[in-house]
Amino acid sequence: MSVGTGSAPGARQVARPPAPRPGDLGDLGIDPDQLPDGLVVADEHGRVICFNRAAVRIAALPAEQALGRRIESALPLQDLEGRHWWQLTDPYGGLAIRVGQPERNLLLPGGREVLVAARYVRTRPTGPLRRLVVTLRDTDARRRTERSHAELIATVAHELRSPLTSVKGFTATLLRKWERFTDDQKRLMLETVDADADRVTRLIAELLDISRIDSGRLEVRRQPVDIGAAVGRHIQAYVAAGQPADRFLLRIQHPLPDLWADPDKIDQVLSNLLENAVRHGEGTVTIDLTPAPSPREPEHGEHAATSVTVSDEGPGIPEDSMNRVFTRFWRGSKRGGTGLGLYIVKGIVEAHGGTITVGRARAGGAQFRFTLPVGAPAFARDLPRSAR
Repeated sequence: MSVGTGSAPGARQVARPPAPRPGDLGDLGIDPDQLPDGLVVADEHGRVICFNRAAVRIAALPAEQALGRRIESALPLQDLEGRHWWQLTDPYGGLAIRVGQPERNLLLPGGREVLVAARYVRTRPTGPLRRLVVTLRDTDARRRTERSHAELIATVAHELRSPLTSVKGFTATLLRKWERFTDDQKRLMLETVDADADRVTRLIAELLDISRIDSGRLEVRRQPVDIGAAVGRHIQAYVAAGQPADRFLLRIQHPLPDLWADPDKIDQVLSNLLENAVRHGEGTVTIDLTPAPSPREPEHGEHAATSVTVSDEGPGIPEDSMNRVFTRFWRGSKRGGTGLGLYIVKGIVEAHGGTITVGRARAGGAQFRFTLPVGAPAFARDLPRSAR
């Protein structure tokens, strides 16, 4: 492996291997200082011959003080139990069949935590070590991920506490004082318990969806979906719950292409977007259904996808918040809820091969538009339209 020193002016110069092999950094025209991670390379004698700029930043050690020194002296790493890592791994004197060390958390002097991995470069499979290549990474990204997970747990725990407290309170009261309540009072309590149980179920479903989205395991079971009828059902549910019928305007541009999608997940997307428009918006909620080009393959034609736009006439979303709308825990100006709904919506749409955007509606409110490719299975594309 041939690499430059990437050192600051005045750094000690060291000899390099004669000619780069295909795939070496020098052969690719890449300076080690251009790498985002810390790169430390030691020669066959264990002396540092490369200490790039990222390594200088992470280790807080000038390159000129590292070059030429033994690697265990330049990087005195310890594991989380305080043991010297170089003594434990013994790259130059250990088994010759080893190829490296997997990434792990180690400590620099002063207790700073870094992610370290090592690669052993040999001239032949069991030959002596020719190069020891070590990468260093900050733990900031991992800590952000851990904080995000902790925040998710805290948020969901908070949201679960309220319905579970209600369920426990009502059931305990009914068990102790059943005879004292009228039938109407009992019915009201049981309806409340039922609604809170539904809320808990919904929260658990959100957690499962997030887990599948994050791991790329969200399954999409495609079936023919009448998107107009699906939107109509949601509108009817809101009207039955007390919303005025004239608050909703459904506009369909015919003919819409046949849509193959997961009906349950599309219902979940529509439910979230309409709930946001009703709860946070004002005035008329307008839903436009139009044919559109495929979101990822526009060359497939103008009617290869269906676009759904949900607009309201409320205050809208501030410009500086639009890039955060589909992130976890975004709740806008009004608190309440887990802030996970739009994150899940984006995951579902993208699992279908679609796209979703947010903007400002003509009336000034928020506007969400998602576009789904037709997605018909191969066997369905050959069927006549009447047979589908």
